[in-house]
Amino acid sequence: MLIFDTIVACITGNQPAAVAIVRLSGPDSWEIASKIFNPWPNDVEPRKAVYGWFETGDDGFVLPFAEGSSYTAEQCVECNIHGSRAAIQTLIDSCLKIGARMANPGEFTERAFLNGRIDITQAEGIRDTIEAQTEIQLRQAALHREGSLRRTIEAVRNELIGELAGIEASVDFSEEIGEYDREFGCQVLCQSSQKLGDLESTAKAGRLIRNGIRIAIVGLPNAGKSSLLNAILGRERTIVTPIPGTTRDYIEESAEIGGLVCTLIDTAGLQETKDIVEKEGISRTRSIIELADAIWYVYDANEGWSGANEVEFNAISRPILKVANKIDLCSEIGQKGMHVSAKTGRGLDDLQKWVSEFAMFGEASVKPFVNDRQVSNLQIALEACRNAEETLRHDLPSDLAVVQLTEAIQALGLILGVEADANLLDEIFSRFCIGK
Repeated sequence: MLIFDTIVACITGNQPAAVAIVRLSGPDSWEIASKIFNPWPNDVEPRKAVYGWFETGDDGFVLPFAEGSSYTAEQCVECNIHGSRAAIQTLIDSCLKIGARMANPGEFTERAFLNGRIDITQAEGIRDTIEAQTEIQLRQAALHREGSLRRTIEAVRNELIGELAGIEASVDFSEEIGEYDREFGCQVLCQSSQKLGDLESTAKAGRLIRNGIRIAIVGLPNAGKSSLLNAILGRERTIVTPIPGTTRDYIEESAEIGGLVCTLIDTAGLQETKDIVEKEGISRTRSIIELADAIWYVYDANEGWSGANEVEFNAISRPILKVANKIDLCSEIGQKGMHVSAKTGRGLDDLQKWVSEFAMFGEASVKPFVNDRQVSNLQIALEACRNAEETLRHDLPSDLAVVQLTEAIQALGLILGVEADANLLDEIFSRFCIGK
């Protein structure tokens, strides 16, 4: 257990509120609490709430935690008070006067990590829980928080450590234990690479779930792009007229679709034009296409799929979905793509399902997806692991495999925080709010 000073902060949300919790954490927590709260029990019983009065004039409960059993793994007291700004600030000021220090952003969680209560992936899961906007983001955060990713990474890392130890032992004690079994080692490293590869494959979906999906709605003029946006939002966000080229500039709106945060971008219709304003709008559309995560290419199902649609569609290199709009005007539906009607709402559920499938929504409920920090180290570990396997398979010097396995083990250690330095901790915990 590392020894820190005692810190204090409000750990609940925006004020004013009905109630709030002010947390003290550190070696002097109980002593400070005994001076600001009455009656402080002579024989403290951890995790048992006590009702009384604070020296600030407010009444409420204190909940003491013993070292090793609190959120930070330190001695801790959580003060439950009324949630006015005055009640919170005066209590914090009283603690500061007696010897506590104001907690830095994320410092409670950082202490939990430094004291071995959680690893870095769990800390990131806590942050993701705080920032979650949708149910699937909350589920992903919970998987990280309860250690699902940590267990997977730890298991692979331990396998690699075992193989590294086996190689080194065979070099140092070959007469006693014999030669290293390269064939078996290749099997182990192949399995480890597969596990790491499976994790790496979740990076894109993890990014979409955490950051949201940018979907550009594009197509020829008068295909019903703006009508589709309005239908999904459930309100008249954009102007809709029978006149082609009504939308001259792009419009962005956020919506939850298929359980994910989506930014929908209604764009100017793609066509050749001499109109200066419309030409600029089309230029912006093409730029938006290049930056979007996915494209909904909308066309008028009543008019059918034209050569102009084919040209524009084939010019787009991003993930793309054909959307046949205005199917309410068709006597027969034989058109290409997903069939929708912005007017009647028909087919909008299918668009939601497509978004869920695009972001691997189903898998996100049962297995953790890696974030950008994790995947960069994961890629280093995966490449080193594969290289070590090739070294063993082609009977290259064992020393080379030792270097490669060491690199993989260190990269996986960075994901968990085993190899963490001050810069990494600052990068992660500075993004937390004060009180977490």
